[in-house]
Amino acid sequence: MEANAINALEGTSYHQGGRTVDDYLDNFQALVSDAGYTDPRMLVVKFWQGLRLGIQNQIATMPYGQPADTDPDVWYRAAQRIDQARLANEAFQSVSRSAPSALSKTISAQPSPLSVAKLPPILPLLVTPKPPLPTLSMGIPMDVDTTRKTRSLPLRGCS
Repeated sequence: MEANAINALEGTSYHQGGRTVDDYLDNFQALVSDAGYTDPRMLVVKFWQGLRLGIQNQIATMPYGQPADTDPDVWYRAAQRIDQARLANEAFQSVSRSAPSALSKTISAQPSPLSVAKLPPILPLLVTPKPPLPTLSMGIPMDVDTTRKTRSLPLRGCS
């Protein structure tokens, strides 16, 4: 069993391929345990080599929080987070891609509008016009300067 696990880890058959990171990680950890690998740096290298290229690149280019090369657990969690985000994004995109086609099917399934010939005739006698809105009287403008006129203005030239 140990020899088989070592051979698998030295080859490419253990690589992630089309599996989720969770499935890949379960298989990887079982192989590492069976092979007796314990060196953290070796575990990180082997794990990294087996990851899908896109996930490898995302971890390698993380602007902050990039896992240390000697901490496999942090690498495992980073890969899981990236894969979960990828899966959620794919699910969102598949829903948003199918929504417009479902909408167009709904729109095309609606009946065509009635033609004018099928409408009942409109009788002008039955239509009563609305009464006009009352107009407001403009009233008398206010004389704002009235108070100024009552004051006596000083005469020019007279002291």
